[in-house]
Amino acid sequence: QVQQVESGGGLVQAGGSLRLSCAASTRTFRRYVMAWFRQAPGKEREFVAAISWSGDSTDYADLVKGRFTISRDNAKNTLYLQMNSLKPEDTAVYYCNGVQGRSPVADWGQGTQVTVSS
Repeated sequence: QVQQVESGGGLVQAGGSLRLSCAASTRTFRRYVMAWFRQAPGKEREFVAAISWSGDSTDYADLVKGRFTISRDNAKNTLYLQMNSLKPEDTAVYYCNGVQGRSPVADWGQGTQVTVSS
């Protein structure tokens, strides 16, 4: 059962910004650390960022550190990913999920496509 709905993707030029949103089920959102993943064409899905329930602890993949910011609104069961200084290599479908460690706990949603042109 899919419990996440991602949105906010689009086409942007290199150097631009996008803000992704993820609406998650209450059960997933309140129980787990939440994270963003991405999957580029021909590649495996990879971890991007994670945030604790309180929001005071975050974790980022080295490739996005300093450019992306993860946040959450617990009242709205919504996860965000602010992406700045985007690069063509950030092009991928972005997904959110609850995690244990960096392992997803729920089925994947449809994701949201981010395309960065050079």
